[in-house]
Formats: sequence, C-alpha cells, structure tokens
Amino acid sequence: MPRAEARHYLVLHKPAGYVTSVSDPRGRPVVADLVSDVDARLYPVGRLDWDVEGALLMTNDGDLTHRLLHPRYGLPRVYEAEVEGRVAAGALERWRRGVVLDDGPARPLDVEILGAGREATLLRLTFTEGRKHEVKRYCDALGHRVRRLRRVAFGPVQLGDLPRGRYRRLTPREVSALRAAAEGSRGR
Repeated sequence: MPRAEARHYLVLHKPAGYVTSVSDPRGRPVVADLVSDVDARLYPVGRLDWDVEGALLMTNDGDLTHRLLHPRYGLPRVYEAEVEGRVAAGALERWRRGVVLDDGPARPLDVEILGAGREATLLRLTFTEGRKHEVKRYCDALGHRVRRLRRVAFGPVQLGDLPRGRYRRLTPREVSALRAAAEGSRGR
C-alpha cells in the first residue's frame, strides 16, 4: 500500500504579474514556479487576479482547500485597496451597506480608511466570499476604481512582512486555526 503524501501548507506573497495556477497554456509565469523547490505538487487555495498581489495559500490538502473556499464557511479575506479619489470618513456607512453587483449583492464585513490624499484613498476591506473581481467591482460600483490591490490576510493567516515572491510554511498553530475556522463555520 502506498504511503500517504505528506501535507504541505504555505503562504506565498504572490507578486503582480503571476497567474494563480500550476500551469498556463499561454506560457505566462505561474505561482507554482515560486514554490517549485517544495517536494510536493501544491495547489493555490482560491485565486488572485494577475495584477493583484498578496497572501495566497498553497497546499496539497484538497479537503481543507474545499472547505476554505466554500461560500458557506465564510472565511474572511482582508484586502488593502488603493482607490482613485478621496473616500471621506462620512461615506464609510455607504460602503458598509453593500451594493448589488451583476452576480448578486455584495457587502463587506468591514471597511476602514487607512490613509487618504486628494487623488487616492487606501482602504482595508474584509469580504467573506471569493467572487471573481469582487473587490474591484465593489469599489467601481461605489465610484472609485482600484489602482492597486493586495490581500493581507486569508482567514487567520496574515501576510505580514513576507517579501513579494517568497513563501513561508504555515505554523502548526496557523494550520489548526484554518481547520478550526472552516469547521467552526459549518451550519452558518
């Protein structure tokens, strides 16, 4: 009987300009290239757009991946978005109420202003679904195009100061916290 493959759990700081995939028929750089020194075939947990950077979990644990991505588990994903224009503090209530996108209602768990200038605002937004282009579409619907987007946390796993293009193995505590977050969300 073959021995079970060891499980691997990583967080990668995905740089912009990489496809969130293990291969690309068009020959573009893929995130699997950035973890090729790990002795296992790892798969990304969800996606980040080509031009988005930040925390991307990679693992060979298919069951955990499924639970982390399933909408019913509602695992928070935290983003920092630099948007065009000034978002005033008084407008945050409107941002928190949500909007209707072409694929249904969207509403963040939280929105806060991290910094604001005359031409751009840096926001932190927390969503629980991984819908396609959700953060960009949400900001667009509120009249602010996203200039730059970075995911800084996926559930309990923080990006921290991990350099772009580098990865680190998750600690046993982080893996346990991911499992608990997925299990604890059952029945929502």
